[in-house]
Amino acid sequence: MLKTIRLAALMSVITLTPFGLASAFAEPLKVVASFSVIEDFAKNVGGDRIEVTTIVGPDGDAHVYEPKPADAVAMSKADVVLVNGLHFEGFLQRLVEASATKATIVELTKGVEPIKMKEEFEEAEEGEAADGHAHHHGDTDPHAFQSIANAKIYVKNIAEAFCAADAAGCGAYKANADAYTQKLTETEGEVKAAIASIPESKRTIITSHDAFGYFEHEYGLTFLAPEGISTEAEPSAADVAALIRQVREDKASAVFVENITNTRLIEQIASETGLKVGGTLYSDALSFKGGPASTYIDMMRNNITTIKGAILGS
Repeated sequence: MLKTIRLAALMSVITLTPFGLASAFAEPLKVVASFSVIEDFAKNVGGDRIEVTTIVGPDGDAHVYEPKPADAVAMSKADVVLVNGLHFEGFLQRLVEASATKATIVELTKGVEPIKMKEEFEEAEEGEAADGHAHHHGDTDPHAFQSIANAKIYVKNIAEAFCAADAAGCGAYKANADAYTQKLTETEGEVKAAIASIPESKRTIITSHDAFGYFEHEYGLTFLAPEGISTEAEPSAADVAALIRQVREDKASAVFVENITNTRLIEQIASETGLKVGGTLYSDALSFKGGPASTYIDMMRNNITTIKGAILGS
């Protein structure tokens, strides 16, 4: 009788081992995200089946980031590399070459309808390229993630990339993506409701650099900025003076600093226009954990709450 019980227990172990060990000891998919917003998308889709390394972390500026040796090591070991594309990551090509990575590099803006940068910034961008700067956007605005509708496209592209790299986990990736997309839809409803409560005559605001073009296009606010698409080039005194004139003509309602840029210029504009700095907006990076914008959804909620509060005083 004892032998029979032992044999049954042994057969149970043998039967369960392939499934149990596969689940417990399977290697997670090694993912590299180019910056913190993409990291958050990846974690929401990948869950515990992935291990994410992020190149440009919270409060970091991908426009001016210089890669480190550790970044090349991480990329060389990656299965999937997730990037924004549209020339957002000026460091990307150098890092890909330095790492000699064999990973699939996925541009998450695939399927997004890109918008052009504002005309007043095109000449400045062309000048940067002529001066030999490595980071040049052409005439396209790369900040597509500032539209929640586009964020859903990023999430779809991530799920497809993970399914291609890890077919066994495809069901989980798709379920996670669907659940997260629903949360994004709810957040978008909150953003639209908040903007609808702001009188149209008060929907012009100022930020540090031109990072909110897709937000403007999607939701109906007007953003003015002294700096263009990239934070690399300092605006001239004439540029700042022209912006101040425009602010007075357009009767901007509020001015905001960004988490990735120096506050000095915005404080100067606020001083010369009589506008009060209404708070910090998160543009190209999330905040650190525990901050007001440590996830993408928190970032969008924080930004619209900050904008609405500064304009309406509530």
